[in-house]
Amino acid sequence: MAKRDYYDILGVSKDASDKDIKMAFRRLAKKYHPDVNKEPGAEEKFKEAQEAYAVLSDESRRKQYDQFGHAAFENGGGSAGGGFDFSGFDFSDIFENLFDFGMGGSPFGFSSSSRRKSKGNDSLLVMEVSFMEAALGAKKEIEITTTDTCPECKGKGGFGEHSCEECHGSGTITSKQNTLFGSFLTKTTCPTCGGEGVTYDKVCSKCHGKGRVKTVKTVEVKVPEGVDDGNRIRLSGYGEASLNGGPNGDLYIEFKVKEHDFYMRDGADVYINLPITITEAILGCKKDVKLLNSTVTLTIPAGTNSGDKHRIKGKGIKDVNYHSRGDFYVIVNVVTPKKLSREQKKLIEKLEATDLSDKTIDKYNKFVRQ
Repeated sequence: MAKRDYYDILGVSKDASDKDIKMAFRRLAKKYHPDVNKEPGAEEKFKEAQEAYAVLSDESRRKQYDQFGHAAFENGGGSAGGGFDFSGFDFSDIFENLFDFGMGGSPFGFSSSSRRKSKGNDSLLVMEVSFMEAALGAKKEIEITTTDTCPECKGKGGFGEHSCEECHGSGTITSKQNTLFGSFLTKTTCPTCGGEGVTYDKVCSKCHGKGRVKTVKTVEVKVPEGVDDGNRIRLSGYGEASLNGGPNGDLYIEFKVKEHDFYMRDGADVYINLPITITEAILGCKKDVKLLNSTVTLTIPAGTNSGDKHRIKGKGIKDVNYHSRGDFYVIVNVVTPKKLSREQKKLIEKLEATDLSDKTIDKYNKFVRQ
């Protein structure tokens, strides 16, 4: 059977760049590698792609192929069975980090992922704060369990460090795999040093070779002024420990704000209900109003009704993302007494005997009589 054109195999044009050729082979290798794809014919397609890449990725061989085609590697130019000879061709550079699956590493056992120090997982802590702590800001202390560099071995994991004799300090073991078309090299994590490249005469008994130990810390958390329900802050390095000696993850603190007995919040604005008596509503009065961090005297005009709103500009909560502040609103609530003394009742009856109606009441009464 006639061989397929190498450019067609990789799916690239004849003027494709080295980068395009490499990317095309990576794509096919991920799709057809026998360790990943168990479908019939996948291994043959993988080997076919290997052969095409081995030729087109080499400047000299590519020129030969462009001029003479497959004949350039036959009649003594190839292996004993005809075709390109893979012996001595190192595919490890193209396979290095080809399949990165995070902490699990490559399914082919390449060591670069296992040696790379990965960051630990982030953590989330919900912190309950009072209304005033959220509005004005505060400092609170919490206890967290985190990891620190082992004080005994200074983070090395052992004592008497020397280069690993198995991998000669590289952290990897290179092996040769033979295929129908020749051979290529693969790398696996060194089983002796675990990919670190060094071994120790004595493992640290405090951290058991990990280089890090768990510790309980008291951390001061600054509650930003103006935080609201669901807002978060990040404490760098206070998350979970890395599994391979990398930096800790981060700790995210999410705030849950308690309700206040008098204050209500709407974004950066604050509302308070101000209870007054009937006589205060009729005659008008002056009332002290407690703001978030001060007190003001508010004039209630005569004839005030329940629901009347008074705005005090710029006395609300600071916007957590900006420098602006919300407003403070006072909502008047005229409280009707449920019990009256005999004297109070007589005074109310005398008041009722007078004409207390206004235009609004007159208009409604006229509507009812229609």
